Amino acid sequence: MLFIIAALVAVAVYFAPTMLQKADITPPATVYNRSGETVAVEKPCSNEHPEWRQAQVIDGVKINEAPSCEPDNPYDIAVAVKGANNVSMQTLMQTHLAQDALTMTDDLDGDGDPDVIRIKLEVAELNGASPDGDFLINTYDIAPSIQPGLWVFTPKSSGMALKNFNSLVANPLLRAPSPVIRVEQGDKVYITLENTHYLPHTIHLHGVDHSWVTAAGDDNDGMEEHPVFPGKSHTYEIQPRHAGTMFYHCHVQTAQHYMMGLNGMFIVEENQPNNWVQTFNIGAGQVRHPSVAVQKSYSQEYDLYYQSVDKKLAKIIQNANDPRLIAHRMSREYNMTESFENYFMLNGHSFPYTLRDAVIVANDNEDIKLHVANAQRSLVALHIHGHKATITAYDGVEQPAGSQITRDVFDIAPAQRLDLRLRTQNNGLDSYGPGLWMFHDHVPTGTTTDGMEPGGNMAILAYKPLLDEQGMPKMHDALLDQVFNKDYYAKKQAVWGEGDFAPLLGEAGLIAPDYVRIVVFGLAAGLAIGLIILVALVYKRKQKL
Repeated sequence: MLFIIAALVAVAVYFAPTMLQKADITPPATVYNRSGETVAVEKPCSNEHPEWRQAQVIDGVKINEAPSCEPDNPYDIAVAVKGANNVSMQTLMQTHLAQDALTMTDDLDGDGDPDVIRIKLEVAELNGASPDGDFLINTYDIAPSIQPGLWVFTPKSSGMALKNFNSLVANPLLRAPSPVIRVEQGDKVYITLENTHYLPHTIHLHGVDHSWVTAAGDDNDGMEEHPVFPGKSHTYEIQPRHAGTMFYHCHVQTAQHYMMGLNGMFIVEENQPNNWVQTFNIGAGQVRHPSVAVQKSYSQEYDLYYQSVDKKLAKIIQNANDPRLIAHRMSREYNMTESFENYFMLNGHSFPYTLRDAVIVANDNEDIKLHVANAQRSLVALHIHGHKATITAYDGVEQPAGSQITRDVFDIAPAQRLDLRLRTQNNGLDSYGPGLWMFHDHVPTGTTTDGMEPGGNMAILAYKPLLDEQGMPKMHDALLDQVFNKDYYAKKQAVWGEGDFAPLLGEAGLIAPDYVRIVVFGLAAGLAIGLIILVALVYKRKQKL
């Protein structure tokens, strides 16, 4: 009897049905994925401010057309060119900039533009924990519903950090990457860090001509030995003699603070008469008010800024809001040598959001200037489909004509900068002709978002006739419907889950229950339980006897 019971139990265990059943070698046809019922697919372009795309003049500042989906606020650009002290209050009120975020005075060399530039920067936290509940505050999505914790330098702002009273979304001034800063060669520049954050920080002007100490003998190199603690401020003084594409970043616990996003591009423009440069390029991308020197040689100018994020590091500020806990976890528990790069961004976004504000829009027979900086921990191998560009400068050092190299893959080391001349002449070398040409990091991880592809720093060099009225690429409707859905990057939907090939390449689907298995399990389990009860009753009766 015991042998029979053991056998029945074994049969019941073997045939026990599971909650989920794997498909066999030949899976059934893909079935409808219910995720679409609960998660709306985003519109590829919000089209919130179509009027910002137009070429316009604000307070005497000429602002070029920006055909992209999400153009910069033209009022921000006007203030960035003339300073808050030289524009109307009406213009300043259309921005989130403080009145002392940027001031320009004193034409010292008499060439028609200001030469004393005062810049004030703060540190903002994006996607950090809120003390008021279990939610993130100052949210900033780098891709659909992807919100890593970030720190960024930002021009001193006014008003709320949030977009409005009914939102948790950060206002547009608070975003990645830290703003590109432009000044003119020979300007007297005063950069004040007003540390509104809860940890100490500095600004190190990497590659920028500056003295080791200020005129007063204070720190001017932004090293870790001279941190600016919370609530304190410090002013760095420079008068750069050398023009070029440089860099700036926090140098306190550099490994962590740098990878949290406290870095940006710093460009020193060639000194020219009447040269009012665009001091801030918020979010990088198209420079809508190029310098005099750039306008002489190029039709357009773009800043391309590459970053990466380790989600383990980024989560530290999302799991605590006590500065002591954050400092402990970031400084003593987190180990940078064991870290990974999970998110790869171009101009603060990952694909598909790069299609909104990181597209290079071109026409035939243009010369376009590209400033490229690598703020990742790893190498970037920038590849532009359909074009070969020419390196004109390395790390802010202009190359003589005989040393300028034309190629289609550009190796950019961490913290390195390149200046490129991109020609759209259809001659088989500079350009293969008009199209929607992808450009991306050819290191395979660079085009992924936490392992999902397409993602990462992919973007498009788009010829203008191939963009729709909202600046989105034509002929990509099926792809856009797929990737502008948070389920895609949450790995909840098949890569090819729609269309004619969905039965072959989509989800394996749900399988009908194996009724024979269920019947065998029920019989075996029932008989085993019945025999156990019978044995127990017989044993109990014998005990009474």
